[in-house]
Amino acid sequence: MTQQPRDTPQFYLTAPTACPYLPGKEERKVFTHLVGERAAALNDMLTHGGFRRSQSIAYRPACEHCRACVSVRVVVEGFVPSASQRRISRRNEDVIGDVRASVPTAEQYSLFRTYLDARHANGGMADMSVLDYAMMIEDSHVRTRLIEYRRRGPDTAIHGRGTGRLLGVCLTDVLSDGLSMVYSFYDPTETSRSLGSFIILDHIAKARALGLPYVYLGYWVEGSRKMDYKRRFLPQQRLGPEGWEPAEGAVKDAEV
Repeated sequence: MTQQPRDTPQFYLTAPTACPYLPGKEERKVFTHLVGERAAALNDMLTHGGFRRSQSIAYRPACEHCRACVSVRVVVEGFVPSASQRRISRRNEDVIGDVRASVPTAEQYSLFRTYLDARHANGGMADMSVLDYAMMIEDSHVRTRLIEYRRRGPDTAIHGRGTGRLLGVCLTDVLSDGLSMVYSFYDPTETSRSLGSFIILDHIAKARALGLPYVYLGYWVEGSRKMDYKRRFLPQQRLGPEGWEPAEGAVKDAEV
């Protein structure tokens, strides 16, 4: 019998659990480990195939009777912000995203807990301890960065960093063809800033500056209100049976 090479990934299937996006549905995931010298290349390949990363695991939905979860990515070159997205950028002109090594801090965890308690108190991450958070940030064998968002200060133009309290954070993988937004969280009290959308807009700008063609947003789920915002970043592509294709049915914000 022919043996597989040692670095060939092995895939596993989870048991069914309640779907976090669609009531009454169950989800299953197929996953593999991202470890060793080929972890970065494997993460690239699997992200192109619709997988997402969580720590040293790459996974994607493998539900038996549902295909609602669809991978989406923004096409950076063609992106033109809508009227509402331009307003969001203007409201956050005093904020800068500082790219850092993926090192967890107590300040980040405090904001993470505030965000979860306000937005996802009943979610699967609600019970994450400070050690769990540290593992989420540090347990990576791929090229990962943390982007911290703070207000601009008098020295920002010199060292590129903001000042004052932390407003938002995004854990981001740097791929060969784009930035993959692994997980983001932000101050839920700053409602007028629309920080979730601003962080995506900032990633599109950062990808453009790096010459990367895509920003990967994870899964869009038709019928899930919490995922609906992803439709507004255009142009975008969605992963279908024939590969990545221009999105149909995506919407541009009203130009008001």
